Amino acid sequence: MSKKTVMIQAVLSALFAALISAGAFIQIPMPSGVPVVIQDMTALLSGMLLGPLWGSVSVILFLLLGIIGLPVFSGKAGLQVLISGPTGGFLLGYLAAALICGIAVHVFIKKYKGASYWVVLSLIALAGTVLLFVCGIAGFMRVTEFSFVKTISLVLIPFIPGNGIKMVVMVLLAGRFRPVIKNYLG
Repeated sequence: MSKKTVMIQAVLSALFAALISAGAFIQIPMPSGVPVVIQDMTALLSGMLLGPLWGSVSVILFLLLGIIGLPVFSGKAGLQVLISGPTGGFLLGYLAAALICGIAVHVFIKKYKGASYWVVLSLIALAGTVLLFVCGIAGFMRVTEFSFVKTISLVLIPFIPGNGIKMVVMVLLAGRFRPVIKNYLG
């Protein structure tokens, strides 16, 4: 891998970290304390577009920005948000989901063309979203000590319609921009 390619990937990772961070300011508050945000979509998209390494670097940069005090965790900041906040599991889930989406795209997507390409991207987006919610639900239950049923009713069911829309947008963006980024990186 050339120095130029590494530099471009690092810049793209920084841009995605900024994009994930900017998503903190687009939110709909929810009674559970877990707002509807677009950060989850941009975190997963970083993995789908930049791959497992550089997509994960984007999320790590985002997490570090929040830890050092920038209000990128839905308007909040600090390590305590990750450790003891109701959104901590979701925020850490961004990293796991970006990594898995990046690996899945790297492994599976080159084998498919046409309609199959879009189906595979959709399945990857769904898998990443499910993983993100598993992490988020586990973290929410740990912090709040709510039952599984109450947690599902607070932080899963109300989010299903919005996440369906975000998955469609994510698949469309990934499908259109993957070839562009691949071509740009050489």
